[in-house]
Amino acid sequence: MSPAGKHRVLLVDDSPETLGMLNESLRIAGYTVLVALEGEQAIAIANKVNPDIILLDARMPVLDGFETCKQLKRSPELAGIPVIFLTGLSDTEDVLRALQAGGVDYVNKPIVIDELLARMKVHLTNAQLTYSARNALDQLGRAMLCCNTEGDILWSTSEASRLLSLHSKTGLGPKLRNWLAGGVESADQFHISENQQNISLCYQHRNANGEHLMRVVIDALPTETDLFKESFNLTNRESDVLLWIANGKTNREIGTILDVSPRTVNKHLEQIYRKLGVENRTAAAARAIKSVLSN
Repeated sequence: MSPAGKHRVLLVDDSPETLGMLNESLRIAGYTVLVALEGEQAIAIANKVNPDIILLDARMPVLDGFETCKQLKRSPELAGIPVIFLTGLSDTEDVLRALQAGGVDYVNKPIVIDELLARMKVHLTNAQLTYSARNALDQLGRAMLCCNTEGDILWSTSEASRLLSLHSKTGLGPKLRNWLAGGVESADQFHISENQQNISLCYQHRNANGEHLMRVVIDALPTETDLFKESFNLTNRESDVLLWIANGKTNREIGTILDVSPRTVNKHLEQIYRKLGVENRTAAAARAIKSVLSN
């Protein structure tokens, strides 16, 4: 994600007139603009530059916007980039195709610049929050990944990628899809290997976008949240909240990471305080840290 105020926009449209108009308007608004005339070119540029947001024409020859978006979303490095469709289509079926392909929004042609800029600002802000949460997980060495209902891994932290690379992932996607289709709950585990050091995916939750968040765990070693559950009789979600409290995160930051509201985080905190016999988050964090150090 680029620094604030220096966002890179990939603009994809086969119309020179549309490209020229939008290019000029976006540059005036302070964006760095990259231009592609068709889908395959857009995918190549995205892989090299990793833009912060993509404006994508729905109807293009050879590789249309719908298929272009699907291919972009198959890449874990690009899947988190918000895609806004630019379309002259208003049929419900086409709008649904855009959203099902992975788009976060659409803007009808002829494009009203002020409306487009407002929508871009919203989605860039959301993407920045998501990026910050993932970066926090990475900095803490947390092994987390996110996949869709088809079993495709959308993103993973560095530690999760490292652990998964040590074990065979042959046919993992279809196996994950079948596991998820059977119905899963928080803390359910999917075992990847049968080696001496088994790796499992511990299910966390499903977010508002229908994506599944999981923790990669080495079965032989208890995680911090497992220790909290055992030591303090906490639920899975209370253990997750306590972990982030111990790492100095605010209710808002924890809400972003766990995809819940700060108010929900606060309700979990009330139960955590009661079970730990403490009165504030500082005391709760101290007890959590002591529990980890003593094991």
